Amino acid sequence: MEFMAGTKHSATTIADLTGDGLKNRTVTLKGMVHSLRDMGGVSFLTLRLRDGTAQCVCGGELDLADVCDECAVAVTGAVRPEPRAPGGFELAATGVEVLSRPVEAMPVPVSKYKLKLNLDTELSLRPVVLRSLRERSVFKVQECICRAFREYLHSQGFTEIHTPKIVHAGAEGGSNIFRLDYFGRKAFLAQSPQFYKQTMVGVFERVFEIAPVFRAEKHNTPRHLNEYTSLDFEMGFIDHFSDIMDMETGFLQYAMALLKREYAADAARLGIEIPDVSRIPAVRFDEAKRLAAERYGYRIRDPYDLEPEEEVHIGRYAKEEWGSDFVFVTHYPSKKRPFYAMDDPADPRYTLSFDLLFRGMEVTTGGQRIHDYRQQVDKMLARDMHPEEFESYLMIHKHGMPPHGGIGLGLERLTARLCGLENVRSATLFPRDQGRLEP
Repeated sequence: MEFMAGTKHSATTIADLTGDGLKNRTVTLKGMVHSLRDMGGVSFLTLRLRDGTAQCVCGGELDLADVCDECAVAVTGAVRPEPRAPGGFELAATGVEVLSRPVEAMPVPVSKYKLKLNLDTELSLRPVVLRSLRERSVFKVQECICRAFREYLHSQGFTEIHTPKIVHAGAEGGSNIFRLDYFGRKAFLAQSPQFYKQTMVGVFERVFEIAPVFRAEKHNTPRHLNEYTSLDFEMGFIDHFSDIMDMETGFLQYAMALLKREYAADAARLGIEIPDVSRIPAVRFDEAKRLAAERYGYRIRDPYDLEPEEEVHIGRYAKEEWGSDFVFVTHYPSKKRPFYAMDDPADPRYTLSFDLLFRGMEVTTGGQRIHDYRQQVDKMLARDMHPEEFESYLMIHKHGMPPHGGIGLGLERLTARLCGLENVRSATLFPRDQGRLEP
């Protein structure tokens, strides 16, 4: 009989080989053959590990007949400095053990710097295309964003929560909601964790969640998905809805610092220009529309919402005028905001809400919520809603809530804008849209 006492398997990684600690020492690296080049008498084997690549120099005495791209191998050799190699070192191989071989050649050469595939082909081949170093870097940047969100909010006293994704009513209303049969009862896939995160403000005061949300929108655009990851937080006892924008700005500052510090290689591989988030301008919705229309010479067509082209113009204006890649657009019209958005006491036609635009695209929606029971019911009735259908949600209002608000941030949109990708699908591991359920 054997007892498990905890983690003991620890494969050597790139991080283990940095510095002089292992110079000229013999080590074994296990990874996938990213590329193999026969230079006549010597072969260069690039090994792909979980944290990067290592160059292995194999002399002619080594038998590499069974080695090919995407083999799983264990390479043994001496570590030696080599400034021209990735990481500044290489492995002088003395042995290569093949652990497994593919049964077919790769459909695309993932070792190339850029694959240059059309998006549909790339997504169909996603399980193998993701092995490309550039593709991996996109999702390391995405990891950075999620890690920063979690670490920063923990530091600010937030509690992480996990809310249901099968719900009895939609938080956002409208027809863009997936319906399903729940043991003979009508149910839906959650459009957002809105009701639940507001509920948990009454429990923990400050909460956050990183989780999927679902929108049955019949869009086929570079900015829409039917399933995406939402980064949500909600906070209580706010003095003003600008407190929420300040909290998001703090997260972005933390995220960009983390990207510079620990994900520099991935940022460099993707050519990321890390934005300055030392301060982010905030401008009223109606003012932002007017300023952009006057600067770029077009007529405002919709006074109640921002069209994608307007987001581009407002983002351009913010960059030119204030030197910022980000801009908060505040005080959205009430008729375009959900029923839980608090109206501006100074002018009820507008709400104490905002969007955050990043390089010309909305990545966040947020604002202050209604916390008074009577005020919430009256707004529902004014919109011809039926409060009795929201009994469990209204329970929190009946029994006391502090002034509160929060955000929902689209992970894929933020990743795509940061990495300079044209389509949010490229920032999604396995995208779900109108036509795609596989892979």
